[in-house]
Amino acid sequence: IDYGDCDLDYGNHSRAPVAIEKQAAAILKSGAFLYSFGGDHFVTWPLLKAHAAMHGPLALVHFDAHQDTWFDDNKRIDHGSFVARAVRQGIIDPERSIQIGIRTKAPDDFGIRIIPAYDVEEMGAGALATEILSHVGNAKTYLTFDIDCLDPAFAPGTGTPVAGGPSSAKILAVLQKLDALNIVGADVVEVAPAYDHADITAIAGATVAMYVIG
Repeated sequence: IDYGDCDLDYGNHSRAPVAIEKQAAAILKSGAFLYSFGGDHFVTWPLLKAHAAMHGPLALVHFDAHQDTWFDDNKRIDHGSFVARAVRQGIIDPERSIQIGIRTKAPDDFGIRIIPAYDVEEMGAGALATEILSHVGNAKTYLTFDIDCLDPAFAPGTGTPVAGGPSSAKILAVLQKLDALNIVGADVVEVAPAYDHADITAIAGATVAMYVIG
């Protein structure tokens, strides 16, 4: 079902993560599979917490132009640090986690396997999928897809576009081959309609979601 918008106390940003986590936990408790659409990539932090509370530490399969492993004070809302926070608090298992499409560098990778965008360019879709599957294994997995993983030619409508990313066709071909992953939750984030052109980014985000669900 389309559950609708998360029930947030708009204007009170400090309370948004708690509201997201609480509502996600209630949906998961019902037995449903939760697929979420953001928003700022920080929304993945409370979503990860809700899923880990049910499943234990998760493998993270993370499609993004950015590592999101920058340091924060564990208080501020920051899309660039949620992965680091998740590692430090035992929400994800860095040894079973993997990031695909990275083309910026943070000070620390926390031991997470990275497939940079230039390697993605050289590898075929089958080889990429095999690398992801072999690294993650049968671990319970949360898949997060920041739309800026795609090159701005295929996803212009996002807040922090970075040149040199893969095409939507290539990434969709990879997603189609990940059926063996034990995905317990997923999201697509950072689609920004105000920056989009001819719905290119919205179409890409919706299609990524369709492929993951499939």
